[in-house]
Amino acid sequence: MPRPETPLLTVDAVILFDSDNLVLIKRKNPPFKGQYALPGGFVDVGETVEVACIREAKEETNINVKITELIGVFSKPDRDPRGHTVSIAFLCEPKSNREDPKAQDDAAELELVPIQKIRKMKLAFDHKQIIKKAGLI
Repeated sequence: MPRPETPLLTVDAVILFDSDNLVLIKRKNPPFKGQYALPGGFVDVGETVEVACIREAKEETNINVKITELIGVFSKPDRDPRGHTVSIAFLCEPKSNREDPKAQDDAAELELVPIQKIRKMKLAFDHKQIIKKAGLI
């Protein structure tokens, strides 16, 4: 039987750096190049979504995170202009207070953004909806 054509699987990390700030990156690559986004990316074959979230957070932000809760599954077919992707979003926090946030990999820049400021910001993909679903804005 041939393999079915299915959506791609991604993860997004809502990293609550402290009680007042979220970690956002500026995207280095299209789509949404130069726009603020949550750290995240594609799940590799053979890894769980939890491991993918932790890996992507580290690769893009240099922050070792622990997942505190599942925010939800985001599956609107048009959420990514590259094609149908399904994202599983997790609320995360740094593993320690000694983490050194910095932009790496697919992130052109990294910013610790006050949560109240995010309400007025434009974010890539459906990332503002993800943050709302997390109950942070």
